[in-house]
Amino acid sequence: MSSNSHKVDVALFFLVSLSISTIGDEVRPVKFPLVVSTWPFKEAVRAAWRTAESGLSAIDAVVEGCSACELLRCDGTVGPGGSPDENGETTIDAMVMNGVTMEVGAVAAMRYVSDGIKAARLVMQHTEHTLLVGEQASRFAISMGLPGPTNLSSEESIEKWVNWKKNSCQPNFRKNVLPVNDCGPYHLNSTTNLGEKFFSNNERVGLDASRPNHFGLHNHDTIAMAVIDKKGLIAVGTSTNGATFKIPGRVGDGPIAGSSAYADTEVGACGASGDGDIMMRFLPCYQVVESMRLGMEPKLAAEDAIARIARKYPHFVGGVFAVDKNGIHAGACHGWTFQYSVRSPDIADVLVYTVNPVKSTA
Repeated sequence: MSSNSHKVDVALFFLVSLSISTIGDEVRPVKFPLVVSTWPFKEAVRAAWRTAESGLSAIDAVVEGCSACELLRCDGTVGPGGSPDENGETTIDAMVMNGVTMEVGAVAAMRYVSDGIKAARLVMQHTEHTLLVGEQASRFAISMGLPGPTNLSSEESIEKWVNWKKNSCQPNFRKNVLPVNDCGPYHLNSTTNLGEKFFSNNERVGLDASRPNHFGLHNHDTIAMAVIDKKGLIAVGTSTNGATFKIPGRVGDGPIAGSSAYADTEVGACGASGDGDIMMRFLPCYQVVESMRLGMEPKLAAEDAIARIARKYPHFVGGVFAVDKNGIHAGACHGWTFQYSVRSPDIADVLVYTVNPVKSTA
């Protein structure tokens, strides 16, 4: 074999090695960029895809995608104009995470500013903090140039709140209390024992037997998005206006890294949606990524994370998607049929994947 022929063979081998990855016994093409998002939020995925395809970073793409959903008010549960709390006010939770540096920026219960994901990025890029909350988060975002203050309510959200008040403020998220009037103020039941006996739930396996279902197919709560850019770097982001009729001040899983989303460029990413008050107790997306780090396939990692929650809370509803660093993705859910959306170079437009609930093994 000639010297020149040998050089050509080596060059070809090097090029091929750049374009494939081995997963178990399989060899699959690595095609980036890749965008994965909860729910059929196609316009948001397209916005992220265009950004990543242009060569910008995964963080830029995540911010553009989630911003599109905020602007479009996806399903009324992202951005302004939806999900009023008990006082009729809409607030914003959002988070962005850099899977290379593991930096996180987040805002929670943010008032008067509609650009949740952009505010979260400002926290990450221009502070040493991870999470800012409430009106002070709003002041920070406005001081950094975001529009505001603005009213985050809409005619639809106010109408929803008024009808809820007419229905004696039901359903709501209160428990173990009695209202003075139909809609409060609330106080402890006079028979309630505040001692050790009242708070002893140690022997209860399922703690949500009487928990009302506040979440459904039209109350998705969160967009969670993961992007792998052309360099193979990963970022995730989330945005939500929270649970409808939540107690003012409530923060769900949306701005909590490891719960609503998590990313590590060395491993992969995860996004979640559902009953955030339950899911955040288990950090399902952190669990998914760590399971993949230990060698579990995305599908099994997603199913395992959901099963861990269902064993303790069999009536919860929620779903997650998992995507590894090679672009292999899967989803799992419990209590509802979950959907997630994908855009990659080998498909012409966004594909929506439907995931059926995991069957209980208990």
